[in-house]
Amino acid sequence: MSQATRNLVWLFDLDNTLHDASHAIFPAISANMNAYIARVLHDGVNEVTQAQIDAARLGYWKRYGATLLGMMRHHGVSAPHFLRETHDLHDLRAMMRSEAGLGRLLRRLPGRKILLTNGPLDYSTHVVRHLDLHRHFAHHIAIEQMHVHGQLRPKPSKLMLARLLRRHGVAAHNCVLVEDTLDNLKSARQLGLATVWITQYLRHGEHSALAQARPRRLIRPNYVNVKVKSLRQLPKQLHKLR
Repeated sequence: MSQATRNLVWLFDLDNTLHDASHAIFPAISANMNAYIARVLHDGVNEVTQAQIDAARLGYWKRYGATLLGMMRHHGVSAPHFLRETHDLHDLRAMMRSEAGLGRLLRRLPGRKILLTNGPLDYSTHVVRHLDLHRHFAHHIAIEQMHVHGQLRPKPSKLMLARLLRRHGVAAHNCVLVEDTLDNLKSARQLGLATVWITQYLRHGEHSALAQARPRRLIRPNYVNVKVKSLRQLPKQLHKLR
């Protein structure tokens, strides 16, 4: 193993990267988000249709990278309130699915590891503890910490990523982003980071607004250095990241 490989810094996404959020968690968050958006859009007279809800969710997600940003900008929504309401999940542990031996798989990857998630801190902390992975991450960065010049800038914001690298003293060419979302990987690659696309939890039979924005075919784009189905396959692909 080269010195360069040992000095890598890994930025790990959480949902649908380290666990199967599509199994039960995303459907529950989706239902909460639909209800929240319906309440915000309701004018007191006319019923809000599912098409209107989906248009807001997907439109803001495509335009801003997160539905939350659109809800804040166009409807004056409070970020803490939105995150708390949409991520109010009962019996989270029972909803979770993941592959076995995640801790062992992370240990096989040389270098420092940082969790970087667009999920809120309370939710992501519980997920990481249920996965028993908290000891593997030097830092845990959730959406509440993704502010640049006083503005919330979650992934795929290049401004946020660049600031993160500066804050942690990491050169882009020594950093790897591991993600399921292509837009986030594209931004990272444009900044000079290496990129890993995890695909095993992407379900194409889903009918959610988020699923509609996913690629129909899992063909590796040129801004993705490594495409793997599972984290288990990543250690054998390390040579492609340098």
